[in-house]
Amino acid sequence: MENDAATLYCPNENCQAANPLTHKFCQRCSMPLPKNYLWAVVDSPSVGSPGEILADRYLILDKFVLLDTKPGLLALTPELDNLQPLKAYLRLIPYRLHVPQVYGVLFVADRSSHREILLLEKPPLLVDDNIQQVRLGSELTTAWHDATSMRQLNWLWQIAHLWQPLVSEGVASSLLDSYVLRVEGSLVRLLELRFDSATSPELPQLGEFWQQLVSTAKPAIAEFVNRVSLALIQGEINSTDQLIGVLDRGLAGLGRSQTPTIQIITKTDTGPSRQRNEDACSPPSGTPVSKPPQPTALAIVCDGIGGHEGGNVASNLAIETIQQQVQQLTKVPYDHIDPAMLLNDLDKAVAMANDKISQRNDSENRQGRQRMGTTLVMALPVAHEMYITHVGDSRAYWITRHGCYQVTLDDDVASREVRLGYAIYREAVQQSAAGSLVQALGMGSSTSLHPTSGRFMLDEDAVFLLTSDGLSDFDRVEEYWETEILPILAGEANIATVADRLVEIANTKNGHDNVTVALVHYQVQYWEPEITIQAVIPQSYSAKTVDLASRGTDATVLDSPNHKTQVIPDTEPAKNRQFPLQWIVPLIFVLAAGFLGLFVKQLRGTSPIFSNPLQTQNPGIETTPIRPRSLANLSPGWVIKTNNDISLGNNQSLPRGTFLEVIEKKSNPNPTSGSFLVSMRVCTNKSTQTPANTNNTAVTTLVTPNSKPLPATVLLNSSQVNRFGVVLQSDAPNPCKTVTQPPVTEPSDTSPT
Repeated sequence: MENDAATLYCPNENCQAANPLTHKFCQRCSMPLPKNYLWAVVDSPSVGSPGEILADRYLILDKFVLLDTKPGLLALTPELDNLQPLKAYLRLIPYRLHVPQVYGVLFVADRSSHREILLLEKPPLLVDDNIQQVRLGSELTTAWHDATSMRQLNWLWQIAHLWQPLVSEGVASSLLDSYVLRVEGSLVRLLELRFDSATSPELPQLGEFWQQLVSTAKPAIAEFVNRVSLALIQGEINSTDQLIGVLDRGLAGLGRSQTPTIQIITKTDTGPSRQRNEDACSPPSGTPVSKPPQPTALAIVCDGIGGHEGGNVASNLAIETIQQQVQQLTKVPYDHIDPAMLLNDLDKAVAMANDKISQRNDSENRQGRQRMGTTLVMALPVAHEMYITHVGDSRAYWITRHGCYQVTLDDDVASREVRLGYAIYREAVQQSAAGSLVQALGMGSSTSLHPTSGRFMLDEDAVFLLTSDGLSDFDRVEEYWETEILPILAGEANIATVADRLVEIANTKNGHDNVTVALVHYQVQYWEPEITIQAVIPQSYSAKTVDLASRGTDATVLDSPNHKTQVIPDTEPAKNRQFPLQWIVPLIFVLAAGFLGLFVKQLRGTSPIFSNPLQTQNPGIETTPIRPRSLANLSPGWVIKTNNDISLGNNQSLPRGTFLEVIEKKSNPNPTSGSFLVSMRVCTNKSTQTPANTNNTAVTTLVTPNSKPLPATVLLNSSQVNRFGVVLQSDAPNPCKTVTQPPVTEPSDTSPT
């Protein structure tokens, strides 16, 4: 009799046949057999012995590695209210390229106790299905010395982008744990999350972790990595925005040693069950594009919404509009492009497409479900980077020799529930209306549209697949990428043939919708540079950077005057659209210099989050330049409002919303914990106020849950202060002004500048 441990059950509910683990397709119904390898998070030396089966379905392959032998069944899921740590995984789903997601919870009853084992899906594992061998991906610190300069900086760049999101969830320690910090080809991937202790790690600790990499860094970047890590330790780099900017410049220098070749092909088909094709794509279906010789390579896939009443109109209008805008953006030489500004401009192009469709709906008096709209996903390769922008549920996948990774997150109800920490994804997608879109182009004004944009560093050959849900539904990409798309990277198939094959799979295996695919084959030739890359740490930094995995667009971004490129309004004559962007940039700088004058140097040294608008100065009257308030230039008498809970040790913490008044600022004798110390008076919050002293002045005693009352003053280092939040304007209402009649009234909820 065949051992149950060697059995994999078909996920087809009408089949459920038992198959050997080595099979890729069910021997009875030919359905692909998914192999869900899981990482078990448990506080014990192992989950059991290899070969043992837990809960009648999970086969133990290694100490903490399991295989779900019944992938067609939902895993048990707990009540999330009782498992707060799970929510960090869920809220980090936009970063699932790097952070594993929750598969379920395994309840195991031993003789003496009951255990809850957290199961994570898609951990960094290297799997050989033929011999059922599974091993962990390499630790970054181990793989580091064999990587190219480009890949080494790429890994650091990804960590820099992950730092702030993980800090916000209290799991930044994961990026300082060499056991957890793994790599899979060019990708940084976490085995699990490590939860921070009472205080979150600071950037100086990240610098100390990076210092150990200097000795084995490639010669071209060894000095660069050393300089950056020391700047982190000494507080010279004190924000992730500044760190990412420095790494961007280093990668741009290395990028000159990398020569990419790009091929694009698209394919669209009505499908067997639809009367018309509401999808659209660029380049036109079946038309190959290569760069070089073409100066621009852009792939777009749109899936129209609105049936015969306009889905095809919306998708084609979106394609036409975005093509026009991107042609303007890509006329700029690469070394003149600011990555963050390019992402903003891509979002502006999407916003313009949205407004054109929305205006068309309004002009035709379309309301509710009658409004036409479209989803969108587009890929723009620029030098050593790939820019991805999407709205809706059309997807982008990144295929390398190491795996297939979905890099977009659907704008649907299920994903929203997970992002908010309300449900595990595998459970959320089973709910009614889980696939309903929460946004698409054309449904309303662009002020309420939030495209998701990201940029990805490329240091190896890759294929990006853009697809409508005609193919991606029912996990067809995950089932067939290895047999159909991976051969492109091995030189065993051309992309045109593969595109035809993917459309065929969509029509035969799904067949419920139109289908459109775009394949972007990125090939790279790289050589180690002979020069040494220098790290330039700016004394001031004000450029905004963009999150690795996703970012939203709001009205402020769309109307920002600081773009290096602009979306040209539809009313401008065609000849004006050819105005070279590299002429606009110097002109903007000249105008800005004329308006700002002596303020420029100071403004570049402050974070845009904390700076106040400049006051208009009367021409002809000499005035002293006013440095905008920020945490970097605190002075006695200034008032701060905290945006986060700040732990002070000894079971004391400052709750979010606390007001503090600066008493004194001085240098820190221990620079590893911050560049300065600041003494502050604790003012009021939602707290207990008690009258004190003889002149009837109200004194506030701040009491936090399960903590001791705080003293009247606190002494903090700059690392703690940098996590506070906002510096109030001098004329903003605050409770730190002395009053003579108790009780102290709570401050009005003023928005920080």
